[in-house]
Amino acid sequence: MSSRIAGVDEAGRGPLAGPVVVAAVILDPLRPVAGLADSKTLSPERRAELAIAIKASSIYAVIEVDAPTIDRMNILAATLHGMRQAVHALDPPADEAWIDGNRIPKNMPCASTAFVKGDARFSCISAASILAKTHRDEQMIAYAAQFPEYGFDEHMGYPTPAHLAALKRLGPCSIHRRSFRPVRDVLCGEFGFS
Repeated sequence: MSSRIAGVDEAGRGPLAGPVVVAAVILDPLRPVAGLADSKTLSPERRAELAIAIKASSIYAVIEVDAPTIDRMNILAATLHGMRQAVHALDPPADEAWIDGNRIPKNMPCASTAFVKGDARFSCISAASILAKTHRDEQMIAYAAQFPEYGFDEHMGYPTPAHLAALKRLGPCSIHRRSFRPVRDVLCGEFGFS
């Protein structure tokens, strides 16, 4: 019997708002998903199509780590925590985890290997990157309805000029990461007025 290998990847380490989302995916070798690639290289429409196919034919788990947890732990620790949780949540469990990046979380439930640019090299990690990205984008679009003045559906929480202008004008909302410098500077009144 072949071993169950889980691809693991995240979306949303860089934004100033919203969760970091981690996905773990065990692909079914008997039901391959055509067209898997690093989520960053795919259009939103193609990512959405592939996410449906991945969910229909794979074992997967998606974990959100919210902004207060990111602020408490720091973004790297929060991401690694989410990776561990995602692999733990797989049922049936993985025999091995292949993680995008250069860090392996401590206390993983199975043997784990990190691969730099793994999302472009291995289909299971590509699948995880697609699920993490589509889930996070859906969540940020939902937050845009809750906080329409920030434009989260346009920039997904990343530090674009429009987002920084809204942050400066309105101050942070409840999903902003207060430990991230642009948000912290607004809270401290140090937004670099010239």
